[in-house]
Amino acid sequence: MTTVAAYAAPAPKAPLERTTIERREVREFDVLIDIKFAGICHSDIHQAREGWGEAIFPMVPGHEIAGVVTEVGPGVTKFAVGDRVGVGCMVDSCRECENCKAGNEQYCVEGNTQTYNSIGRDGEPTYGGYSQKVVVDENFVVRIPDGLSLDVAAPLLCAGITLYSPLKRFGAGPGKKVAILGLGGLGHMGVKIAHALGAEVTVLSQSLRKQEDGLRFGADHYYATSDPKTFEELNGTFDLIVSTVAAPLDFNAYLALLKPEGTLANVGAPEEPISLSLFSVIGGGKSLAGSFIGGLPQTQEMLDFCAEHGLGAEIELIGADQINEAYKRVEDSDVRYRFVIDTATI
Repeated sequence: MTTVAAYAAPAPKAPLERTTIERREVREFDVLIDIKFAGICHSDIHQAREGWGEAIFPMVPGHEIAGVVTEVGPGVTKFAVGDRVGVGCMVDSCRECENCKAGNEQYCVEGNTQTYNSIGRDGEPTYGGYSQKVVVDENFVVRIPDGLSLDVAAPLLCAGITLYSPLKRFGAGPGKKVAILGLGGLGHMGVKIAHALGAEVTVLSQSLRKQEDGLRFGADHYYATSDPKTFEELNGTFDLIVSTVAAPLDFNAYLALLKPEGTLANVGAPEEPISLSLFSVIGGGKSLAGSFIGGLPQTQEMLDFCAEHGLGAEIELIGADQINEAYKRVEDSDVRYRFVIDTATI
């Protein structure tokens, strides 16, 4: 075991504090990664606060990890020392079920092993990227192309793939009208990716406060959802709406913005149940869908796509001693658009 510095939540809702954790020695198919940057995802806050149910403490959050390989096991064939790599939301799965074999490890029948707040197949708890180093099986590591700097690439390991996957699945591209609901850490990447895919992109946000940013990221239109006229004007407009909002919404109102047979894809995860009239779906043959990150092959595809199109996250780089302040600012929607921890400060 190797002792490394990390930032952890010692208990539910407790401030994160500097500590040390144990990383396993490099096994046959493992890579040791010197973490350079780790993004702060809103899901880190949900889990550290037990907003999604009972969690494992102490908890080292972080599933947007970018770094450099410093050691490889004897059986590793995909990576070498010095490679620029990333780790996202998963670090293992059964690898034998139909979903895993299809490259959809996120839907592993036995349940994938999350990068943190999870119990690995070795029976040990997993710890995330708010730390100096991590050891991961090579099959759950992706290559960060040279065209992306590591700091702006880190959030792509969650925010990027979370938006890329439904946009690809539901056909965002030329001739399609796509709305991104919420312009935050997830939504701003959705705008960039949908625009690069060739879709006509609209941002739906509570206010027009971020309109200039949205248009700069590639949106063609920008509307405030706090204005009732928005729902009148946009009724029946979109082929696809991707909701990134992690709070309860009036789903009936947003379904009304779809064309017949359009899709409302949800990637936000509110802590409270939603209310929905099925007539909002049935009446126009519409679909209410969910999407959960993406598998390893699609994550690599996303990174290559982002490098090709020059798409990185908009970030605010912080020191580790600013993590608790950053959590508060995320909850207050006071970040444009992703906090990224410089792990050299841990």
